[in-house]
Amino acid sequence: MKLLAVSDQIVDRLYTSSVTTTYPDLQMLIGCGDLPYSYLEFLVTLYNIPLFYVPGNHDPAYSASPGAHVEGGFNLDGQVVANKGLLLAGLGGSLRYHENTPNQYSQRDMYLRVYRLMSKIYLHSWRRPLDLLITHSPPYGIHDDDDPAHQGLKALNLLIRWAKPRYFLHGHTLFYRQNLVSHISRYYSTQVINIFPFRILEIDPAVPDHTGRASP
Repeated sequence: MKLLAVSDQIVDRLYTSSVTTTYPDLQMLIGCGDLPYSYLEFLVTLYNIPLFYVPGNHDPAYSASPGAHVEGGFNLDGQVVANKGLLLAGLGGSLRYHENTPNQYSQRDMYLRVYRLMSKIYLHSWRRPLDLLITHSPPYGIHDDDDPAHQGLKALNLLIRWAKPRYFLHGHTLFYRQNLVSHISRYYSTQVINIFPFRILEIDPAVPDHTGRASP
């Protein structure tokens, strides 16, 4: 299965009707936050495939009002969803660096959000292991930075160790250190991928067995 994941910055070559010629066989769209919702709506309208997204620290607080969510997309923040043979979960937002701002959390707040999400993942665990964990911010110490706005979230490290997702996708930080680190790191059994500003990913929906091989 081929996915397009985007975050943080509009890419002109994606914001055109010819993108379906450049990437003709996409089956899912992933948004990792801090993009104009009109940009995401353009992609989901053009491709007519599922879009799952989480809000970034610059996105509005979610509501049913127009402009506060992506039309045609599914806000995965705090949710677990099965789609096209994959199990996905998501958590939006960043570390809090301004008070009274939506989608920003203290480290403690994020632990509470993670615990709530863990219970939902557990309820779905009979179906299959978690394939994709989608966030805006990176985990602590992985692809993060030292300034208050771009530090990683420690609770995400716990969530990765517990849920063991095959892939962890995030945005938020790559342009700060893009010449210093790879955009892919392995944390325990999970591939942590910084997708800023976009990545094309190919994921096998088959469930890996304990040896790491894919099985039907």
